[in-house]
Amino acid sequence: MTDKSTRMVLAALSRAAAAPEGSPLFALRGGSGLFPAAPAGRQAAQRCQEEGWLRVVSAENDVSAPTTPSVGDTALLVRKKLKTATEICHLTDKGLAWLLSQTSPREVLEDFLRALEARRAEALDLLAGLQRMQTGFDALKAGAEKVLERMSRPQDGAATESLVERFQRFHQGQPADARTVLLARMKEWQTADAAGDCPLPELFRRSQAGSPSPTIGAFHDSLRRLHDAGLVYLHPWTGPLHALPEPSYALLVGHEIAYYVSLKK
Repeated sequence: MTDKSTRMVLAALSRAAAAPEGSPLFALRGGSGLFPAAPAGRQAAQRCQEEGWLRVVSAENDVSAPTTPSVGDTALLVRKKLKTATEICHLTDKGLAWLLSQTSPREVLEDFLRALEARRAEALDLLAGLQRMQTGFDALKAGAEKVLERMSRPQDGAATESLVERFQRFHQGQPADARTVLLARMKEWQTADAAGDCPLPELFRRSQAGSPSPTIGAFHDSLRRLHDAGLVYLHPWTGPLHALPEPSYALLVGHEIAYYVSLKK
């Protein structure tokens, strides 16, 4: 039989094993955490740290607390900024070994599977949101093109023509020239690093040195045209979505989020 403290430790380590990104050490203000912020929970957390089962990283967060100072006869409710330390924990190899020695590996595996299912649901929700954004963007583009079609009629004059050109520079640029610039930059990249695919943010920055230098919209349109023409491969981001660096440069292609590109040989 294990005592209450040991059961609390086993449950906390099991949750930490299924959260490789880290978990708060204590559950404060109704949030999630490995241990309750009660004396028994703090004692169990201290044991885990002393045994080397949990590695703790402290991060400061600003929170607000109400105060009621008086000015004359009037009481004012204000918020005073306080700083509290939120301790984020990672399970160590020693902690995982002890956990597996004290409990069934099947139970730990089930915790992993539940966490994987939760992450999968979050990823699907995020992907659905990105697809809705893409649909909205396409609808806005189609509406703008209809307005531009009316504005570009001959009776609208030179001033209207200037607006049309401005929109084209914003979204389309000069498609043929932009594609030529991107192909040239990808060839330069593969010559210098033949084994690696080029990240889209890096390709965009390299394309700014050319003439014309495309906007992000024109950059994405040119990549889609090159992909449709069978000239490039668009490779998906395979890591967790929350870790995606510079997400504004990523490109939604079908049901995948493309983040790398390479030339087809």
